[in-house]
Amino acid sequence: MAQARIKGVLSPVVTPFKPDYSPDTRRFIAHCKWLVSQNCGLAVFGTNSEANSMAAEERMELLDALVASGVDPLRMMPGTGACSLTETVKVTAHATKHGVSGVLMLPPFYYKGVSDEGLFRHFSEVVQRVGDSRLRIYLYHIPPVAQVPITHALVERLLKAYPQQIAGMKDSSDDWPHTRSMIDAFAKDGFDVFSGNEKPLVENVTSGGVGCISATANINPGAIAETFRAVGSPQAAALQKKINDVRGVMQGYVMIPAMKHVIAHYGADPAWNKVRPPLIEVSEAQGRESVSKLEALGFTMPGLRQAMAQAAA
Repeated sequence: MAQARIKGVLSPVVTPFKPDYSPDTRRFIAHCKWLVSQNCGLAVFGTNSEANSMAAEERMELLDALVASGVDPLRMMPGTGACSLTETVKVTAHATKHGVSGVLMLPPFYYKGVSDEGLFRHFSEVVQRVGDSRLRIYLYHIPPVAQVPITHALVERLLKAYPQQIAGMKDSSDDWPHTRSMIDAFAKDGFDVFSGNEKPLVENVTSGGVGCISATANINPGAIAETFRAVGSPQAAALQKKINDVRGVMQGYVMIPAMKHVIAHYGADPAWNKVRPPLIEVSEAQGRESVSKLEALGFTMPGLRQAMAQAAA
């Protein structure tokens, strides 16, 4: 029987760091388990995970520990894309051997203005070198950051060459018409499109998409997952507005340190404020302001403090 595809709400899980900037495995696992308890999948080692500030070995060791902790690999879509073909293959093969639902793969993003031919050769080489029938690749389109787009023509060519391995896309263009165009063009071929944040979640699913992979699912997973489940119901529009309001608050700050501050506050664990350079923590004033704005919306993170306390015990 074919394995069911992952869908719904996934979080690009923020990575906690110790005072020496090494990954904090205990806190990482605790946060992942809390997210799963809130009906949220785990897109570990995504943009908001500070993954490109981490070595391949650090990410692989964290994934080993997460799987060993008992979290179901089928709830995971690790980020494995890198500028180096060799690193991409190594991390992708490692994740795939763990039985994850798929991998989220950035294009090689250092060189700009590269051709679809060059990108096709890169992804093709990854598929062939990994050589595992379980491999499922979700292409990561994030032109505001990578500045190397995943075009319609490239998707069409990859699907034709590797219909089993090319499973879908995370579209972080923040351009709903573009996301919709990918759904319209390729969903019929089994290409699953996730929006890159929750703002168009209801539209995404009603149009044939499969959910969202959103930074703010790190702090608001339950409410976003509830909205996903409510698609098609009379409650969907009101739930969509609520999660968009929370997103609106967080977009007023540098997202990664701001989310870590919120986790530190609601988890009663100041160590969560640590980010890796070149990022820096939010100021105390910004932190207080963000929490005040969230509380004005009635925002909560149910069960987080208990999860963090149990992990520390």
